[in-house]
Amino acid sequence: MNAGFPETFDHPGRRPHELRMAVEPRALVVVAGLPGSGKSTLLRHAKSDTELVVLDSDTTRCRFRNLLPAAVPYAYYRPLVHAAHRLYVSVVVLRASGVVVVHDPATGAPTRVWLTTLGALSGRRRHFLWVECPPDKAAAGQRARGRVVRKGSFARHVRRLPRVRAALESGLRGWHTTTVVERADTAGGLRLRLRRQRR
Repeated sequence: MNAGFPETFDHPGRRPHELRMAVEPRALVVVAGLPGSGKSTLLRHAKSDTELVVLDSDTTRCRFRNLLPAAVPYAYYRPLVHAAHRLYVSVVVLRASGVVVVHDPATGAPTRVWLTTLGALSGRRRHFLWVECPPDKAAAGQRARGRVVRKGSFARHVRRLPRVRAALESGLRGWHTTTVVERADTAGGLRLRLRRQRR
């Protein structure tokens, strides 16, 4: 397992703080961290040298919101959004070609096991990228983006942090690389490049 960002490159003229990762032609990359930690910022301008699919639960939520009357509170259909998103992620990871990037807090061990299992079943190399961010700054990030997570849900993510950090220290099981970056390092976005195949 790798601690720190694997294979970061300093090329003249590149965007400041752009994070670069070398991946295989068929890989699963999970970008995880507290809600508001900077995952969306990192992926907003994601670039890749190969075919790339980015899966974000916000996309699924927007689809439901567009189908339902505006007066229906999100709390009423939140479970449907989560179920539909997981089903969609499962289908894409198992069937799509190229690199798949999943945007998910992944603070819970069951979620990480689910993603690891999907990656293994699909024959993908698995890369876990954690955006480290203090809870107060993550909460401020939620307010800044205009999407605030329920207090109970956010508190649950925060309670899991010590276990997540301990797992990251020892190396997450089932992942080929484990990467930790700071929230400040997400501003320049993420670029994925194909790993050179050894002959």
